[in-house]
Amino acid sequence: MHTSPHARRQRSKSLDDDERILKELGYTQQLHRRMGSFGNFSASLSVISIMSGTLLLLGYGLNSGGPAVVVWGWLAVGPLVLCLAAALAEITSRYPTSGGLYYMARQLGGERWSWYTGWLNLLGLLGGIAAQDYGIATFTAAWANLQFGYEPTPRSLLVMYAVILALHAVLNLFGSRLMNVLTSLSAWWHLAGAVVIIGALTLVPSHHQQARFVFSEFTNNTGWSSPIYVILLGMLLPCFALAGYDTSAHLSEETSGASVAAARGIIRSVAVSWIAGGILLAALLFAVQDYAGTLGSETGVPVAQILLDALGVATAKALLLVIIVAQFLCGYTVTAAASRMIYAFARDGALPGSAHWQKVTRRTAIPANAVWLAVGVAFVLALPSLYSATAFSAVTAISVVGFTPAYAIPVLLRLRHRDRFTPGPWHLGRWSRPIGWVAVLWATGVTVLFLLPQSSPVTAETFNYTPVALLVALAMAALWWRIGRRSYGVPRSSAANAHDQIEEAENII
Repeated sequence: MHTSPHARRQRSKSLDDDERILKELGYTQQLHRRMGSFGNFSASLSVISIMSGTLLLLGYGLNSGGPAVVVWGWLAVGPLVLCLAAALAEITSRYPTSGGLYYMARQLGGERWSWYTGWLNLLGLLGGIAAQDYGIATFTAAWANLQFGYEPTPRSLLVMYAVILALHAVLNLFGSRLMNVLTSLSAWWHLAGAVVIIGALTLVPSHHQQARFVFSEFTNNTGWSSPIYVILLGMLLPCFALAGYDTSAHLSEETSGASVAAARGIIRSVAVSWIAGGILLAALLFAVQDYAGTLGSETGVPVAQILLDALGVATAKALLLVIIVAQFLCGYTVTAAASRMIYAFARDGALPGSAHWQKVTRRTAIPANAVWLAVGVAFVLALPSLYSATAFSAVTAISVVGFTPAYAIPVLLRLRHRDRFTPGPWHLGRWSRPIGWVAVLWATGVTVLFLLPQSSPVTAETFNYTPVALLVALAMAALWWRIGRRSYGVPRSSAANAHDQIEEAENII
């Protein structure tokens, strides 16, 4: 493709500005900036993935409240997630680094805040890989069931899951040029695939459910007697489906014009996913032919049963492949985001063996060791699936419980320490504080909610091991803080250093 001299000069100036900003934040450019604004947006859109989170947890939502909770929960949660995303985008515009959330927390609150924010964010990303890739395995098994009569077992699903993890790791080793292509492809694939599925479910079936079923049918298969508690549990679907937008921040050191592009990538990806995902969920619910059969589907995937009943075997198999490809591209991008987080965290000395995990391959400028660590830990997180009937929903809850407080901590610190924050080129103006407080309160409630039991009675098979995963992560963080915090050193931005000097002078006086 021919590029005009003016366009080349503009891109060169943008790259120079990006490197200057990064240097002011305390880092030198190591990764290749080959991602544009659309590529950055596409990356977050791919991680949020309306064909992944919304569809992977549809069965959970139908059992934890039914269609009414799925629809109204999606409509209610979306604006609250947008508040948290907008507040985070404002801070990202000021601090566009691969470290993302923990770097923001360091500038606004100090090392200890930064340390725990980083570990929570890492837990969310690793849980996200596990949830996405295990979900891909279940959808692939459902397709194989329709095509070959394959009957999945926990052991065979785990093997399939390991293969998918390995594929994502290998693809991530090829560099940012391939990433830019695949994330852009993923965005178009998600949107075009959603249009095809929505169109087919709207036009082909001879029967559709009435609006009363979609907007008021309540189902409780959780074992809990309280409808309010069941409704709250159903919020896991939209909370998980609309998470992962911090990917735009983690890829900011590979993005041109990152101070604006990364912030816009965060907010736009959430807005587009909320609208498109809501339409997709409504189309699926209106197309349900046999509700009981959908909940007890032999494929193990309610979405597959809806497509099968409404569209026939051939079309259902074709559309399942469209969904699986979208989910695979999503998993690839989540792995990329997690590896960049590991790379950045190790670069600042926060992980055991940091020198190993921060290494960047000379030819591709990819943190290869960090990629393999990400998929390795994700595999361990899914091991309880061998004996736990609720393992998948627990892994998704781990992701939400890791992500949500990690998103909220920089926002809280920005609200508490107004004098430490100078807005970047993308900001909320006078709406910054009210939106920020709504975001913090929402994040607090969500974090507590998904630590609670999801099924009753609580047994070894139904136990929600999210609190265990969270406690292990926090215990590791606390232990390593005592042992290795001397090696931890997040650079202070020039503005933060100036503030510290003023504060020290005031203390002397």
